[in-house]
Amino acid sequence: MNTPTDTAVDPSASSAEPASTATAARRRSRFGLLPRILLAIVLAILLGLVMPEAIARVFTTFNGVFSGFLGFLIPLIIVGLVTPAIAELGHGAGKMLAATAGIAYLSTILCGLFALALSLFLLPRMLGGARIDTLENPEDSAIAAYFEIEIPPVFDVMTALVLSFCLGIGLTLVTKGALQESFVQLRTIIVRIIEAIIIPLLPLYIFGMFLGLTMNGQIWTVIGTFLTVILLVFGMTVVVLLAQYAVAGWAMGRNPLRMLWNMLPAYMTALGTSSSAATIPVTTECAKRNGVPDAIADFVIPLGATIHLAGSTLKITTFAVAIMIVTGMPLHIGALVGFVFMLGVVMIAAPGVPGGAIMAAAGVLASFLGFSEAAVGLMIAAYIAIDSFGTATNVTGDGAIAALMTRFSKGRVSGDLTAQQHAEVHGI
Repeated sequence: MNTPTDTAVDPSASSAEPASTATAARRRSRFGLLPRILLAIVLAILLGLVMPEAIARVFTTFNGVFSGFLGFLIPLIIVGLVTPAIAELGHGAGKMLAATAGIAYLSTILCGLFALALSLFLLPRMLGGARIDTLENPEDSAIAAYFEIEIPPVFDVMTALVLSFCLGIGLTLVTKGALQESFVQLRTIIVRIIEAIIIPLLPLYIFGMFLGLTMNGQIWTVIGTFLTVILLVFGMTVVVLLAQYAVAGWAMGRNPLRMLWNMLPAYMTALGTSSSAATIPVTTECAKRNGVPDAIADFVIPLGATIHLAGSTLKITTFAVAIMIVTGMPLHIGALVGFVFMLGVVMIAAPGVPGGAIMAAAGVLASFLGFSEAAVGLMIAAYIAIDSFGTATNVTGDGAIAALMTRFSKGRVSGDLTAQQHAEVHGI
């Protein structure tokens, strides 16, 4: 989950320094990542109409270096985030943890497959003959970089995935010790790199990409594609939530529409905060309103915020298919299905990535679907543009999982969680 950077304050320092730091932090929170990316896109479209090519090449050069660094970092992101996430799932509350994790994974996979099937059926018709050739043929672009810097990764993405699974599962079989602590520290390092370098520079990278698309005459195709896919994604999230609460209503013997209505405060909170973690207290209270016992709600909701990202998987799958269509990439059904199943696993690392699930998914997009750095960058822009809708779908679905766990645990769970269970769920 996104954790704020701890800042040690020197007692001898003047009081003005902490105050100025706090003021800067408040300013950054008011002008978040989404507004900065939207501003970057608007400026790129406007300036792309008048900017001289010599200046545009500066941004093209930056994008080349930045994408090279991002490609170098992606395998490290996978190892640094997925490994400890899998290891920590092994130290839960026994059968209840296994059942919750299994339902969460099944929900995520079914949402991804639903999005894949509907996207393959509808998007070719909805997008018509829209094409963006410059993403897959950057050498044909009219804007060339001044220079290029090669930054080869330490190992490729598939090696990183397999290594993460082996180490993460292995760590669940041994006593917690120095190795697991090392991966926790590696996760902290990776998160700080993302916070300090990737996230601040991401709007500039998006600016350079959309500047190139504007100067190459492709920008209106991109915008039309975005709007079309956003409408499709929103419609699919409605269908997914209705299906989830139809099952939840059966599990609880209650009106599913009434249960979904009771979850509205959680949905709206996630829509405003774009954070599953920040919405946990509201989601927990809403689940209890639906008749979920305190013990189950207090266990399932925080865990679901970490491992249940059905809405995010739906969005990523839909946008991936859209980009493959408009760039002329081949749509291999086997590779796309494998992508969805792998995405469901990688998503457990997403709450630890500032900037959302798309950062954790970047490696899978490259390894399974052959996405270039430019295509991944376009995915990031598209994903963050509607990030809050995916988060809202995720947390609302957590309430449905809690209802299912109530039925499966009926008669065996009452009261509050033990102190040990609380510690295991919250990682303390």
